[in-house]
Amino acid sequence: MKVSVSGKLFTLGLISFWYASNIGVLLLNKYLLSNHGFRYPIFLTLCHMMACSILSYVAIAWLKMVPMQTVRSRVQFVKISSLGLIFCLSVVGGNISLRYLPVSFNQAIGATTPFFTAVFAYLMTLRREGWLTYVTLLPVVAGVIIASGGEPSFHLFGFIMCIAATAARALKTVLQGVLLSSEGEKLNSMNLLMYMAPVAVAFLLPASIIMEEDVIGITISLAREDSSILWLLMFNSALAYFVNLTNFLVTKHTSALTLQVIIPLPFPIEILGNLQSFSTPRMIICMEPKFLHIHSYLFSVTSNHAFFC
Repeated sequence: MKVSVSGKLFTLGLISFWYASNIGVLLLNKYLLSNHGFRYPIFLTLCHMMACSILSYVAIAWLKMVPMQTVRSRVQFVKISSLGLIFCLSVVGGNISLRYLPVSFNQAIGATTPFFTAVFAYLMTLRREGWLTYVTLLPVVAGVIIASGGEPSFHLFGFIMCIAATAARALKTVLQGVLLSSEGEKLNSMNLLMYMAPVAVAFLLPASIIMEEDVIGITISLAREDSSILWLLMFNSALAYFVNLTNFLVTKHTSALTLQVIIPLPFPIEILGNLQSFSTPRMIICMEPKFLHIHSYLFSVTSNHAFFC
């Protein structure tokens, strides 16, 4: 389908805004979880989802930015609930892995998401990509294996959590693509986020209370010692809303696999942020696979995959 110049510019703008907010949330998460004495990834994700619930409702019900849509069937509700649960698993797993792994290595592992996305897309929608797309994903997996062997800060539990989060992220992307494009179940991005976020809160709240003992009391205590943590949490949560909203919008205007293909492009910025902010030891053997990922993805995009759908 031919896309107008204005449509392409709009999609590029969405991707740019998604990049900026994604990098900001990632570095702020790492800062809060590692450098600020706030070691509660589930509660942090809960704050993100509460912000998504509130801001989505305000944007739809008060500001009337888009029409409010209703859930049409029990099947659609189950899919939205599943999306919320899978999202929780992906974000909580990713935040937990940040406690044990540096940002750059965390994102290198996350670069395998297109591989999982291609597998889940075929299993759920029977959509098959061109053979060259699958071939270009192999260096990505090989790069992660190389990076794992040469990573000076490797941690097995953190690595397992990051792989699990990566697979969950891929499954979430495919499922949200179905909910955003299926004729019988189509929701716009804001409405999908508005319905998904409270489901995620319902899963995260008991998990945080059970697994992170006295997290609210400790957060209040930390805020009394340094009030800046509250401002950081509020800003981080608001930024997470824009990450999730633009994630849905990019999926709608491109595709599930395209979204995962373009994810590794901010690697150089994240690596620099990791070096400047957290002083993580780096080795050349760990850096090279990350740029191998970028090269493979760019080749995949230019050779096989329509960037604008």
